[in-house]
Parts: sequence; C-alpha cells; structure tokens
Amino acid sequence: MKKIASLILFALLLNGCDDGDLTIETVDFSEITATSCDPVANTLIYKLKPQESLLLQMPENSLKNNPTNKDTLTYNIDNTSFRVFFRAYDGVISKSTICDAIPPASPKVSDEWYATGGQIRIATKAVYKDPPPEDGHTEIVGYNHNIIFRGITFSKPGPKLTNDELVFGDYQTTVTPAVVVAFTDEVAKFCDVQLKVYNNNSSNSLVIENLDKELIKNENTPPGTPRTSLINLNGTTNNVFYRMYNSNIPEPVKDYYCTNLTPTSPTVKETWVGVAGVQNVSGIIEVTTTSSLKVFKHKVVLRNVTLKKENSTFKLATEFVLGTVTTIAP
Repeated sequence: MKKIASLILFALLLNGCDDGDLTIETVDFSEITATSCDPVANTLIYKLKPQESLLLQMPENSLKNNPTNKDTLTYNIDNTSFRVFFRAYDGVISKSTICDAIPPASPKVSDEWYATGGQIRIATKAVYKDPPPEDGHTEIVGYNHNIIFRGITFSKPGPKLTNDELVFGDYQTTVTPAVVVAFTDEVAKFCDVQLKVYNNNSSNSLVIENLDKELIKNENTPPGTPRTSLINLNGTTNNVFYRMYNSNIPEPVKDYYCTNLTPTSPTVKETWVGVAGVQNVSGIIEVTTTSSLKVFKHKVVLRNVTLKKENSTFKLATEFVLGTVTTIAP
C-alpha cells in the first residue's frame, strides 16, 4: 500500500512540474507592438509574446495609405484570403519563427486557433513629422492603421471562442521619401501659350495650370502690393498640381510641360491637387514683378496652400516660393 501511495505522489509531482505548456483562456495582444514579415506588401502582420503569436494574413496592399476619416476599411474574415491565427508554442519564439520560409525546428506549435468568421476593421490616419518644421509646412512620414476584429470566432479545442471586439492595435506604414515639396533652385518657368507656371526636380514638379492671365504681366507691381489670385478660381483657373513621377523627366524639360498634350512618359506615380483658395485666408497666389530695361522678373509665391490626394492632405510652407519667372518685353 505504501508503494502505491508513493507512486501516486510521484505522478502528482511530475504533473506539477512546468513542462513549457501554456493554458490559454483568452487572446489579448492589445499592448504588443505589431510588425510585418514584408513591410512593403504587408501580407503578414504579427504580434509576439514570449510563447504566443497573433497573426493577420491579408492580400497584398490591403492596407491603404489613405485616411479613412469617419469610415473604416472593412474586410470579412474568410480563412482563405483574410485569415487570423492565434498560436501557442512550447518555447520562446522570435521573428524567424513566424517569417522564415523554413521555420526553425524549435519551438513547436503546441496550440493553434484559427478564425472562422468576423470582420477586420481598419481606421487609418496620416502621420506627420513631429515636431513640425518652423516654416509651417507639414510632412507625411507614414500612416497609422488601427486594426480591430469585430465578431471574431476562433475554432479551437473545446468550445468555440467568440469576441464581440478584439483589439489587434496599431500598425504603421512608412512613406519613403516623406511627402514634402522642395526644389533645388528658385527659377520657375512659364509656358505663355499653355498658361502654365512650374518648378521641378528630376522626378517631381509643382505646376499651376490655366494661370490667371492677370498674374504675369510685363508691368512692375507697386512695392508691397503683389498681384493676387486664388487657387482653383472659378473651378477652372489656377489649378495647382504636385506630381511625383516613376522616372526622371527627360530633357529638354520645357518640351514636357509646354505642350498642349502632356506626354505619357514618364508615368505619374502620385498627383496631389491644390485645395481651393479662400479670399485673404488660404490658397493665395502672389506675383511680384520688377524689371531692368525690358527684362521682367516675376516672383511667384504661394501662401497658406494645402495639397490633397484622396483623404490625405499636407501643407506647403506658409510662404512657399515657387520661383521667379523671367519674361522679356518686345
């Protein structure tokens, strides 16, 4: 009898030892930082605890670098294209456990739950350089995506687990280079036939199209009294565009801009549009003209201008010098 009692006690002691297994009752990764195996495509985003992981798998570019404002981007969990997994392991894990094409032999998955239904909801906002530059311009350096799961149901050993709301948390994508307008010189160009004023670097440009005819004239402006007009005046005049190209603009640059039909090459990567101006407040175009003999210099300044692409916006410097245009009187 004593031998039997000793064997039972020995068995109880063995069961009481920590063998690395985890007993999981809930899934909570709300305080863990999210990262990705592929930060360009973002097809697998994950969170890690020492012996647990929460994985979100989505098709390429499901995250949109576009603020959602009051709406959210919503996807249905289907366990095919949009998948959510919780895994527990028999040892400490790292990025290689999740991301390597051939995962390490150890640690091994000791428990896996997969979501059979629910929604992925993503609220996105732009992230600006902080602290902001002193000249008043803003720079978009990335986008923050706040991700939650609504009505998510996990298939697991025993009863299924359903959460009305499960917080995945924030995941940030970066913009390289940051969205900011800057030119290497202050020499602007003027297409007098097409009524365009522009400045450019090799792969981006800021252009005013359908320029107000009263802005650039071979007449000096009185000191402190520039000619002024508003962006998007009457819906058709002073249309401002900031364009980023997929390759460099070929020389001569004037042949690209000063044509009635814009060439198809290089292709445009992004287009930002100037927000319509408000009298004495924002979106103001100023031109100051001086001359020597018959050579006229027209300094073009944009004041309090905001550029927009979909729901994203950023500001130029409070007093942004587009550049100086030179014209010669007959």
